[in-house]
Amino acid sequence: MIPRQVARLCVITDPHLGRGGGHVELARQAIEGGAPMIQLRDKTAGPRRLLPHAREIANLCHERRVRFLVNDRLDLALAADADGVHLGQDDLPASVARAALGPGKILGVSIHSLEQAVRAQADGADYLGIGPIFETSTKATGYAPLGYDEVRRVRASIDLPLIAIGGITLDNVGGVIRAGADGVAVISAIAGAGDIRSAVRGFLEAITKAEEGTREPKSR
Repeated sequence: MIPRQVARLCVITDPHLGRGGGHVELARQAIEGGAPMIQLRDKTAGPRRLLPHAREIANLCHERRVRFLVNDRLDLALAADADGVHLGQDDLPASVARAALGPGKILGVSIHSLEQAVRAQADGADYLGIGPIFETSTKATGYAPLGYDEVRRVRASIDLPLIAIGGITLDNVGGVIRAGADGVAVISAIAGAGDIRSAVRGFLEAITKAEEGTREPKSR
C-alpha cells in the first residue's frame, strides 16, 4: 500500500495532449508544482525510445522524493529503476507483476468494478486506479463511465488507496474525493494546461478543500 498522501494526485505524462516539451518537461513542471506522483504513459512509442525519458524522469522524481511509475510496461519500469508500474486489465496479470517487482516496488492496477478491485487487492496491488469516472477522450477504455456511485461501492469494500481517473477536472474533483477516492489521476486537465505548475497547485488545493469537507466535525 502507498501512503494516502502520495495517492492524492498522480499526473500522467502524455505529450500528445501537451503544448510541447515531451514527457520529461511535463514531469519536471508537474513536480515543481507539487505533484506527489508521476506516471509515464505513451501508447505509441516503444520501450527503446522511452527508456532515456523514463530514466531522466526517475532521476527527477528521486531527487524530489516523488513517486514515479510506468504505465503498462513492467520491463521499462524495471530498466528505468522506477518506483513501480501501473497495469490495466489487459496487461500482465497483477500476481505475476507482483512476483517480478518484489515487495519494495509499487504495483497499481486499473479496475472498473468491485469484482476487479477485490481480485487486484488479493493479487498484491498497492493501490487501485478506478475509472473511467466520467466521459473521457484520452483513452478508449471500452467501459461506461462509473460515476460517483461505483467509487462509493468500491470504497465500502476495499482498504487500498483509490485513485480515480477519467474526465477529472477542477469542477468535479471535489465530488470524487467526497465520494471516497483518496486522490485522482489527471491527464488532459494538466498536460493541456497553459501553466502546468499552476494547474497542479489548483488540483491540490481543490483536493485539500474536499478532504476538509469530509472530516467529522469536532464535538463541542
